[in-house]
Amino acid sequence: MKQLDLKSEAYRYIVQSYGQWLGTLGYNEQTVYQLPNHIQELLYYAERKGYAGLHQLDIHLFKDHYYKLKGRANQRRGGGLSNSYLNKHLQALQKFSDYLRQSGRLLLPRLDIRTESGEGTVTDVLTQEEIRLLFETTYQPYESRKHDKGAMFYETMQKRDRAMLAVFYSCGLRRNEGYHLDTGDIHFHSSLLHVRKGKGYRERFVPVTKQGIKYLEQYLYDARPYFITGKQDALFVTYSGRRLSGQALLIRLKLLIALSGNLELQLKDVHLHTLRHSIATHLLQNGMTLERIKDFLGHTSLESTQIYTHFLEQQNPHIHAT
Repeated sequence: MKQLDLKSEAYRYIVQSYGQWLGTLGYNEQTVYQLPNHIQELLYYAERKGYAGLHQLDIHLFKDHYYKLKGRANQRRGGGLSNSYLNKHLQALQKFSDYLRQSGRLLLPRLDIRTESGEGTVTDVLTQEEIRLLFETTYQPYESRKHDKGAMFYETMQKRDRAMLAVFYSCGLRRNEGYHLDTGDIHFHSSLLHVRKGKGYRERFVPVTKQGIKYLEQYLYDARPYFITGKQDALFVTYSGRRLSGQALLIRLKLLIALSGNLELQLKDVHLHTLRHSIATHLLQNGMTLERIKDFLGHTSLESTQIYTHFLEQQNPHIHAT
């Protein structure tokens, strides 16, 4: 974007102040640099439209500016601006509206523009009732079938399924993080899970609920020994004692969904990461702050966590997630 010089000293100050506010919220350096530039473009547009002061800004200006951007040609590559680029502008406008409201400078209604489809968005999220149904499905009674491995094997697999749901939903682990878990990574005395191989090789400790600890104990002490014949550190193992692959974990999740008998749930495109999206969304719905969810998920900045706010606002235009 070419340099856009603002005539208004108040506008220049507000762009700088907005950037500082983003920094205090924990956004990464690139976002703290980019979003104020997008707001400078908004205010440059406002000056050209005759908006002389901050008090004159309104939601119609925000929308008018955004939709003109959406129709603008990409000067470098031809065609329109990418969805990713438009989403950055939209994020800047939404956060700028939050900044104006929280700083007491201006109260604007919600910017009800949907995020452009593309990366960095949440699609399917399971409801809390659907999560309860998955756990309940792991308690379905054994029914003898031809060539099956018997009731003991069936109940052992159910305990492993509950431990899987505890790790990927209740603890919100990524697929690769759960795959690499070892038995020594569960600290039962402190109810913590040690993620040693997080994204970007970052480690973190994740709290485990009392119910989650119960499921992990039942699996580790009652079910897992059924599979193990020699030394094996992996938490999740196959019935032959090898580390269970991420694909195998996904197959078990898909099986639980099929066994649930819930058509609406079966129509959703569910993966292990869907469980992570779901717990983050449920925590936000229940009042947890974005900062705490960010730490829980192992995000390096609030930018990644903000997608859950946008998702909830798109699902219910009348709410304001904070």
